[in-house]
Amino acid sequence: MPSPETLLIFTLAALAMNISPGPSNLYVMSRSLAQGTAAGLVSAAGLATGSLFHVTVSALGLAAVLQYSPLAFTVMKLAGAGYLVFLGLKMLLAKSAALNPDALLPRKPLGRVFRESCVVEILNPKTALFFLAFLPQFADPHAGPLAPQLLLLGCIVTLTAIPCDAVVAILSGKAAALLRRRPIFQKLQNWISGSVLVGLGTTIAFRRD
Repeated sequence: MPSPETLLIFTLAALAMNISPGPSNLYVMSRSLAQGTAAGLVSAAGLATGSLFHVTVSALGLAAVLQYSPLAFTVMKLAGAGYLVFLGLKMLLAKSAALNPDALLPRKPLGRVFRESCVVEILNPKTALFFLAFLPQFADPHAGPLAPQLLLLGCIVTLTAIPCDAVVAILSGKAAALLRRRPIFQKLQNWISGSVLVGLGTTIAFRRD
């Protein structure tokens, strides 16, 4: 296993990267705005679970297929982008319960929020390539088999992402709770969340890597 000093440096680096705003933060924010803090926290857990899938794939060396097969990368990237756009359009087209200030917007079961978040992360090939490029830099071939080391390092990245996404979920949920008291926000709520998801999906689909 890597030395304690290496693990500490790696953990700090992973935490610094996860603090930086990125697609996962925006995704969690959109969920919190749409359905409150609980949905945001559940979506963060779903993203973490999907991330563990990529950790396992990377540790087993299968992510190399995405790196060396442009077609596989493109297909997976477009699938993930399309799924985000699909979720966003569903929000944009959903009927709001809006005119009654005491009415609740249609709420997805948290289990469904979790499953959708897992799929979003699993269909993100950039996560696989990130682990493939980043984790080996801290693995030590002389410290034992590489697969367990990569699994440990990948789990550290995932675990450090959870509190960062949780903070985003809590702050976004509190903002949504305050704004929800205003009737106009009930009309805009799905539009805001849906637009974030459609924007994320479109950006991923057309971004050149």
